[in-house]
Amino acid sequence: MKIGYFGHSAFRIETGKSVLMIDPFLSGNPLFKGNSADKAEGTTHVLLTHGHDDHLGDTVQICKDTGATLIANFEVATYLAGKGVANYSPGNHGGRISFDDFDCIFTNAWHSSSTSIEGTPVYFGNPAGFVIIAKTENAKTLYISGDTGITMDMKLVHELYKPTIGILAIGDRFTMGPDQAAYACRQFFRFDVIIPCIFATFPGFLIPDARPFVNALGPDGNKVRVMASGDQIDV
Repeated sequence: MKIGYFGHSAFRIETGKSVLMIDPFLSGNPLFKGNSADKAEGTTHVLLTHGHDDHLGDTVQICKDTGATLIANFEVATYLAGKGVANYSPGNHGGRISFDDFDCIFTNAWHSSSTSIEGTPVYFGNPAGFVIIAKTENAKTLYISGDTGITMDMKLVHELYKPTIGILAIGDRFTMGPDQAAYACRQFFRFDVIIPCIFATFPGFLIPDARPFVNALGPDGNKVRVMASGDQIDV
């Protein structure tokens, strides 16, 4: 499994023949480097945790360019279908969707989800996280928290699926801060690899770097892979 990072919560995950773009906020992302079409080349699936604009990002264009299948809750999926997304596979909390190379399970996230149309907020259903269970050789199980506060539901995610890789929001103000995210990693999960996200994008609103998170993890700080935009790792 390969994981590429583009800043904020935008990731590219490659497993088997599948290429997953997670919350592809590329255009307008202050941390993103490069050409959005190049980074999304070969995408087979786009996964959206919720409907805020800094997560919807380039979803419509990517799906139009590549024919990728959108995976999101029903409200987000049908809204974007109206914007031109041809292929979509909606789900909701607790649901599992199976594909050739992976299963995708929707998990709870405590956050909000909406956009503004002509100045009026439009509700986009409940936000979510994901468990990605790869089916390929040396398969890995990955947990993506999405934008969320800490929740005891995370303990159930570990007990049910035992993910070994975690992508967790640490930015504070709108999501877990470093201390909460570190507590979740220590108390609820047994990750081998921990990747922080939602930091440094918007100065004054999100923490500027991941050091407080690494420090809060104590001895487990050596499991953290702090990725800069444009980085890719094999896990």
